Amino acid sequence: MNKLFIIGLPRTGTTSVCHAFLELSIATAHTAYTQACFKNATAIADTPIFNDYQVLDKHYPGSKFIYLERELSAWLPSIKQLLTRMHTNLTRADGGFNIHIKRCYLNTFNELSLENINDDSYLENCYNSHFESAQRYFKNRPQDFLSIDIAKPASYKAMCDFLELTSDKTDFEKMNMGGKVTAWNDIKHVLKVESTAKGRIDKHLPYQI
Repeated sequence: MNKLFIIGLPRTGTTSVCHAFLELSIATAHTAYTQACFKNATAIADTPIFNDYQVLDKHYPGSKFIYLERELSAWLPSIKQLLTRMHTNLTRADGGFNIHIKRCYLNTFNELSLENINDDSYLENCYNSHFESAQRYFKNRPQDFLSIDIAKPASYKAMCDFLELTSDKTDFEKMNMGGKVTAWNDIKHVLKVESTAKGRIDKHLPYQI
């Protein structure tokens, strides 16, 4: 299988989809910050994928891309809570999150501030801009691109059909509900690929010049 990239924004079900991939025997990373991670994982989600998918498409020809939609009424309070928690480490000049996290979040959530985080119209614009860009980029490429909302019953089968896989399951196991963001850390699986090298990152990822 070629690379499989999950390009939905944070808080759209990335952990649930990554967990489903593991159960489908696909080597999976939820976030990727090293050369080795990109080499060893077949499926990768979240950071830096949601921001860099167009470059990844060119670097890994033949890859498939799955966009995760979510109803704004559910996404807004969830992303607001996440960005509020992350704000200091995203915006501080002396340390904080690693360079890939900062770059991707600050690009996708342009002009990030505590005021904007609490402005629904700002967050809606970020979501809609990202969604529309992906739809436009993959227009006329249905063999490479699938857009699903994992809250909808038919989404799991649609994903399996898209990947030409079969499964006894019929739905995604919902994870990281109620504001949790740590469910991936608790998953133990032989095909789970670590995002870092014992906490260390590579400054340049394989597709970056």
